[in-house]
Amino acid sequence: MKLLYSPASPYAAKVRMAARHLGIELDAVKVETSAAPPELLDSNPLGKIPTLLRKDGPPIYDSVAIMHYLDRLSGGKLYPRKDPKRANADVLESLCDGMMDSLLAIMNERRSRPEELVHQPWIDKQWGKVSRGLDFLDAHLPKTGRKLNGGHFALAALLSYLDLRFAEKNWREGRPELAAWPAAFQQRFPDFDVLKTSA
Repeated sequence: MKLLYSPASPYAAKVRMAARHLGIELDAVKVETSAAPPELLDSNPLGKIPTLLRKDGPPIYDSVAIMHYLDRLSGGKLYPRKDPKRANADVLESLCDGMMDSLLAIMNERRSRPEELVHQPWIDKQWGKVSRGLDFLDAHLPKTGRKLNGGHFALAALLSYLDLRFAEKNWREGRPELAAWPAAFQQRFPDFDVLKTSA
């Protein structure tokens, strides 16, 4: 299988980490979405990454659909089978993905407009969502117990993206529990440094 991705995409990082954890081999191919490569557009009309190309079926996108496919492919090893653990994993992934949506919205606002037209109230609104999410995660830190799940990989991708694009925000300040989480996660998933969101 081939995964069209960008190293700076936290959604792609989530998928790549999950696949490595499950022992599912992906041929990761870097694409530049701004160049509108035909292989991406022919496979995903939205032109977004990650997009998973399969020999035995149509392409799969977005990251949540890919994660659920990897879970099925692994025989259910990526998500807990029973509530409430399954619901907790799903909600954690949804929260982290929503925070990544807000971070990407900030990046798009900064990049797509001249500096004098950047709408700071919009940026502040998006960062407010991220900040509340970080506070919630610090107060309700997910356990990295016997099994990792899709929510853990979403959180790892989120935090590495914050380090990559929002280092000036110092998300660790005042959030000691969350600040310590990446080190605990890396003990369970040593390939974190290799597959995390990067430039």
